[in-house]
Amino acid sequence: MLEEVLINSTPQETRVAVVRQGVVQELHIERNASRGLVGNIYLGKVVRILPGMQSAFIDIGLERTAFLHVADIWEAHAPDAPVRAIERILFEGKSVVVQVIKEPIGTKGARLSTQVSMAGRMLVYLPQETHIGISQRIENEADRDALREKIKRLIPKNTSEGYIVRTMAEDASEDELAADIEYLRKLWSDIRNLSKTQSPPALLYQELSLAQRVIRDFVKAETSRIVIDSEENFRQLLAFAEEYMPGLLPLIEHYPDEMPLFDLYGVEQEIQKALARRVGLKSGGYLIVDQTEAMTTIDVNTGAFVGIRNFDETVFKTNLEAAQAIARQLRLRNLGGIIIVDFIDMDSEEHRAAVLAELNKALEGDHMRLTVNGFTSLGLVEMTRKRTRESLSHVLCEECPTCGGRGEVKTARTVCHEIMRDLLRESRQFNAREFRVLASVPVIDIFLDEESQGLAMLSDQIGKTVSLKPEASYSREQYDIVLI
Repeated sequence: MLEEVLINSTPQETRVAVVRQGVVQELHIERNASRGLVGNIYLGKVVRILPGMQSAFIDIGLERTAFLHVADIWEAHAPDAPVRAIERILFEGKSVVVQVIKEPIGTKGARLSTQVSMAGRMLVYLPQETHIGISQRIENEADRDALREKIKRLIPKNTSEGYIVRTMAEDASEDELAADIEYLRKLWSDIRNLSKTQSPPALLYQELSLAQRVIRDFVKAETSRIVIDSEENFRQLLAFAEEYMPGLLPLIEHYPDEMPLFDLYGVEQEIQKALARRVGLKSGGYLIVDQTEAMTTIDVNTGAFVGIRNFDETVFKTNLEAAQAIARQLRLRNLGGIIIVDFIDMDSEEHRAAVLAELNKALEGDHMRLTVNGFTSLGLVEMTRKRTRESLSHVLCEECPTCGGRGEVKTARTVCHEIMRDLLRESRQFNAREFRVLASVPVIDIFLDEESQGLAMLSDQIGKTVSLKPEASYSREQYDIVLI
């Protein structure tokens, strides 16, 4: 199944869409003013140790201090050594080389590790390890053993270092693997030398830009084209590929036409859909996606779908279609953490097994690590997806200033009743000649119509005149009471 990688690049941001058979499967957005931090390596400074939590806060030069847990400290779990407490490894003021493994999300600072890993085209370099691992997607045991032996031969003698062989190295030549090893070892040497000359906090290594990571991480055997609409970034991408991945040069194309690249492929429309709460299915069913701080819930509904001869078959068909759509939405929206899927209830154990198998199959192409549990006693499917970066909605949107993130606003009548309670409260505290209510147009309209009698009774009760003034700029819940 052929894939196309589309890159829309401007001075402000880079957007990448992975399109398979004409359908957008993945979206990635990177703002130049706030590039992702995962993979960056810093010389940090320990500012606080929390022995009770076995954690430390590290200053790496960001707005919020970053978080380092003892489980992510290499020295605490070094081979042939007992597990050590964090207070025996770190102290306040100590300089430490750390790598970001999780972006700052919400109010949480970045999560760090002292166990460094650096990805090349074919290999992931683990300078503190001695293990040679093979990607799980390379399933043939003979191929796995051959790759492991090949890497052992290529590693310089009298060195102690580890590697993970990536999927794209399955058919790589020894020259390609040797070039990757040489590049990664030189990169680590430069980082170590820089760490000896800098004062913390300092950035020692910045992860590649999104466009460069596309070349390194996204391109697969099925990729037919890499299309970029910026001539300047097209030349930069060619130069990067020529130095590190010359085999990909024939795939890279410049898109020169006036019609925007993302409009041509319908990506802009897909971005808007990926921000919506409701996702329509071709059958007439739909998903409801709700993202919260703790988890994401996905509810499946039949909607208008009644095209199968009986209800059980309708439910089964809708759930099968939903399984495919859910896998795609996880990638498009970059949803992570705990995910709860509420499929439509199925009485047949065979149907439940088929839907779960369809979901697992649809998730196979996901770059992120996933764990899918079976149906719970409540009929829900629990799953987790590794979260390293903010979701699409958190990148593109912010909390609604009107509802404060609740997703709903109070009715005009509710606001009227609040205002009347406040008027009564104010009349007991202040001896004003008149109270003037400033509120939104819908609220004033309610006061002039359905609540006019209640407002008149309140005015008589407090013995003061209450005047009304509509404010077109006020939100539904916004109001002021002015003492005159």
